[in-house]
Amino acid sequence: MSRLTDKAMALRSDPALHCNCAQTILRAFAEDLHLDEEMMNRLGSNFGGGMKMGGTCGAITSGAMILGLFGMDNPRILNGFYQKIRDSHDGLTDCAALLQRNMEKGGQKKPHCDAMICESIAYIEEILQEQGLRKEE
Repeated sequence: MSRLTDKAMALRSDPALHCNCAQTILRAFAEDLHLDEEMMNRLGSNFGGGMKMGGTCGAITSGAMILGLFGMDNPRILNGFYQKIRDSHDGLTDCAALLQRNMEKGGQKKPHCDAMICESIAYIEEILQEQGLRKEE
């Protein structure tokens, strides 16, 4: 795991914080972006649970936000990020569908969401490295 995934998992395991997937990713990157962690927490508050309605997974939407904050607005790069997620999850990107598939496989929600967070962070870091915006840790 990277420094950022370690930070994300520390946030997820802190019972006082109750961070959703989007908040976790945004908070994990806050320091690197020189942004206030509490502001990032508020920004992500309505993106967990697929925007609180089962839509696009918060680990995906927050990933797109992080890439945007690093200046990535090229559709090819963003579509590559989305495609990596789809390829790993039978084409699924909606929170409700991802959780349903996970449940059908006997999985539990928190470990599934934690894995989505780690996966999204790994893809973000990979893209940033490819674009020369981050060195490999």
